[in-house]
Amino acid sequence: MPSRLEGLVLRVEALLFASGHPLSVKELTEALDTSDHRPVQRALRQLQRTYDGRQTALEIRRVGDRFALQLREEYVPSAHSVTPVEMPPRTLKALTLIAYHQPILQSLLAKMLGDAAYEEVSRLRGMSLIHAEPKGATLEIRTTKLFAEYFGISSTRPEEIRQFLEQKLGVSPSAMAPTPPAGAEGTPPASLPAPPTPDPADLPEGAPEPPAGARE
Repeated sequence: MPSRLEGLVLRVEALLFASGHPLSVKELTEALDTSDHRPVQRALRQLQRTYDGRQTALEIRRVGDRFALQLREEYVPSAHSVTPVEMPPRTLKALTLIAYHQPILQSLLAKMLGDAAYEEVSRLRGMSLIHAEPKGATLEIRTTKLFAEYFGISSTRPEEIRQFLEQKLGVSPSAMAPTPPAGAEGTPPASLPAPPTPDPADLPEGAPEPPAGARE
């Protein structure tokens, strides 16, 4: 008969699978209708160890202070042909800020967007639209060649992408200036227009999709 912790591990796994977005320990604890977060933390650690030691395309990834059950990045391209094209407005806003300020530190992006920045960086990395590499205690983020192709920009050079945003889309430097997270006073930054949903046959090889395992 499975132990209580093993049963809790399976319930946490089920919540992460069904949630559609990363969940915090607090959210998991509330969803499990318990007041003690410590068993939930232990269950998450056990679940992470299980996936790390298992030969599987899935992983438990930490996204800021939340956790997601999603595809490992190397398997995301294999799922592109069967997952829908979708990019929420918040993701477009994060991508625009990255494209305009690149190379940008994730810590600075978090000051602009709040904790949501960590989730958006994870999503955009899974879509292969940005590349991130360690820079001290944070990450340095740039757009990829696929980003330029996806939005019809003829160059991958940061200064030319910035010119494209300003001249073609009317994005102003003042709108792209570092601002407090959403909810503060002021006009929110402009962002890239959502790309149209193309026929799958028209997508270039490796066209980005949301990370299928994250259900987002």
